[in-house]
Amino acid sequence: MELVANIFLAAGAIGAGLYCLVLARRLKRFNDLERGVGGAVAVLSSQVNDLQKSLVEAKQAAENSWESIEDLTKRAEAAAQRLEIMMASMHDIADVSDASPTPTPPKEPVEDNGPIFVRHSRSGEDVHH
Repeated sequence: MELVANIFLAAGAIGAGLYCLVLARRLKRFNDLERGVGGAVAVLSSQVNDLQKSLVEAKQAAENSWESIEDLTKRAEAAAQRLEIMMASMHDIADVSDASPTPTPPKEPVEDNGPIFVRHSRSGEDVHH
């Protein structure tokens, strides 16, 4: 009976040894840097670094675009102010179709009481009309 118990004990030890060998091989493949999870972690880490660099570049590009848009907006506002002044001055010019061939009597001199209205521009300057 003791001999049978020793055979079972030896068979169990050999089986446990083979099981440990199989687990060790699987663990090596699992941590392999080329094919296993270790490789996937290394690839993901490099992709994270690339994405961080891309994010920094995109942020810088957005800041540059913002500055450019801000400059263009200021220029457009200045051009709009000049156009408003030009349009306001066009009202002072008589229309050619309204001009009559008969001379008009001279107008009485009018006292200049200052500007009719004052337009405050966004840049803080006062524009008189």
